[in-house]
Amino acid sequence: MKGIVYKSTGSWYTVKAEDGKFYNCRIKGKFRIKGIKNTNPVAVGDYVEFDLEENIDEVIGVIKHIEERENYIIRKSVNLSKQTHIIAANIDVAFLLITLNNPPTFTTFIDRFLVTAEAYGIKAVLLFNKVDTYTEEEKDEIRYLMGMYREIGYTCIPISAKSGKNIDKVKELMIDNTSLFSGHSGVGKSTLINQLEPSLELKTSEISEQHLQGQHTTTFAEMFDLSFNARIIDTPGIKGFGIVEIEKEELGDYFPEFFERKSECKFNNCLHVEEPKCAIKEALDEDEISWSRYKSYLQMLEGEDEHYRVDIYKE
Repeated sequence: MKGIVYKSTGSWYTVKAEDGKFYNCRIKGKFRIKGIKNTNPVAVGDYVEFDLEENIDEVIGVIKHIEERENYIIRKSVNLSKQTHIIAANIDVAFLLITLNNPPTFTTFIDRFLVTAEAYGIKAVLLFNKVDTYTEEEKDEIRYLMGMYREIGYTCIPISAKSGKNIDKVKELMIDNTSLFSGHSGVGKSTLINQLEPSLELKTSEISEQHLQGQHTTTFAEMFDLSFNARIIDTPGIKGFGIVEIEKEELGDYFPEFFERKSECKFNNCLHVEEPKCAIKEALDEDEISWSRYKSYLQMLEGEDEHYRVDIYKE
């Protein structure tokens, strides 16, 4: 049988088969000993093949094959630095929820998410939530951030998951797509999902409670079918976004504003750090590239995790 993974608990997976039925599945042991460095060999969104087996009181599935992924969002594992965690696979649109405060979302985190989406060819959309709670000064900061990312080419939408502001714009981007929703814990993902699909309220509130119980160790996602011909992958709140599987020489290619200028650099292998006649550094001096983006690039280039937080509004 074939199906799509809708939920993962680490050892068990909920798979929706082609006939529309859901099955509890486990994986064959060989998946765990193939040298896979991921903490989760099977991810939500994966297309899989499985066999059914009788198991005391119920029929369970055994996943025997994972189809090649079109793309995925990956990051360093929270507890196991040498391992990685695939948040979800086969995504059409990745939405990142951002809040100015309560909790604060810093550009170092935003940029890491965007670089990962760029690296795997996933359309990324930035949702600036809780805009109904901000002062005029804070709204100016949001406008500044949205202007910066829009200039690069990213879609930015100011929303209020609580009041429903601009939720229709989010919904438009989700139709006919599988969408990933991500962000720090507390940015309003569950509230937004309830706005998009009120019938899911009980499920998302239960999921939120589970996530709150184990934020540091639980990194499970879950997919839902929505009434307006869309699928959503809800992810638990994540604190950091460690970049993996990207070589230093290619990192700049995933910053669109760097990539469009790289041919103007004197050296074709320019890392945009100390090389002479670097088009990216010249663009920085001309204020054509944001310093916060360049700082994020340097931090990733040096392999640093998000140990420090940069003031994103002041140079």
